[in-house]
Amino acid sequence: MDGEQSKSRWEIIKERLKHSYRFVIMTGDTFEEVRAYRLTLLNAYVFVTSVLVVVTVAVVSLIAFTPLRKYVPGYGSVPEDTAILGLYSELEDMEKELDAYRSYSENFRKMLVGDVQTQDEVPPVDVSYYDSLAAASVPVSEAEEELRQEAEMEQVGAIARSGRITNFPVREVRLEQMYFTSPLNGEVAAGFMPDKGHYGIDILAPKNTAIKAAMDGYVFFSDWTLETGNTIGIQHTNNVITFYKHNSSLLKKAGSFVRAGEGVAIIGNTGELTNGPHLHFELWHKGKPVDPGEYVNF
Repeated sequence: MDGEQSKSRWEIIKERLKHSYRFVIMTGDTFEEVRAYRLTLLNAYVFVTSVLVVVTVAVVSLIAFTPLRKYVPGYGSVPEDTAILGLYSELEDMEKELDAYRSYSENFRKMLVGDVQTQDEVPPVDVSYYDSLAAASVPVSEAEEELRQEAEMEQVGAIARSGRITNFPVREVRLEQMYFTSPLNGEVAAGFMPDKGHYGIDILAPKNTAIKAAMDGYVFFSDWTLETGNTIGIQHTNNVITFYKHNSSLLKKAGSFVRAGEGVAIIGNTGELTNGPHLHFELWHKGKPVDPGEYVNF
């Protein structure tokens, strides 16, 4: 019964598709017949389907074989996308460098007009802060500590050797015979405390003060770290490395050559291991940290 009913419905549909209709175009005033067309539902279906297929093919061809495809998301040229990303990255670097130079020039402007923060206005660094860090840290064995230092310095040495560091003379000089320019003139708030994980000294200075390179050298690290914020690392001759940490902005990029006394950063308070604006300065010789106070006059 169901089969007969389905069959009869299909026959009804076929008959309706074959029914002939007359499509007439007349004038609006006199109802005069201008043109007449004889149509069936099957012809109308075929015509509409053909129009849709032609339009689809035309749109796809227009996108695939004309410059319009670059404006379709995900359909652009891979080299062009790579070039755009490269330009965007260069633009970000230029913005960072521009902000650093703005801060640097603003510092000189304030010094010229006398609008500077005095040393008395700089909040002191709480030395007990490092005591709390040492107490909260998990104690490590001496062998593990040496292994960590060796791994860090091996990485630093690899980065340094990859640049133009080989231009330095190989002649060995005692550290006491080397001359270091003070990176910052100010009050020493925290000294060299390697037993508490403090491998440098903290120096207080007014806001926006420029940080200077201690010696001629090549910048092998210039980036942000979670603990030390904006950090600069410079490789010098005689296996000497200096670090300048917690800066508000960086003035040099990795691979740059700097002269002694040249500005490399602006004093700041960035990173987790800081509780006030200051410079944390480290001096490393042959892979080991040494007390900068013994060799640099602050």
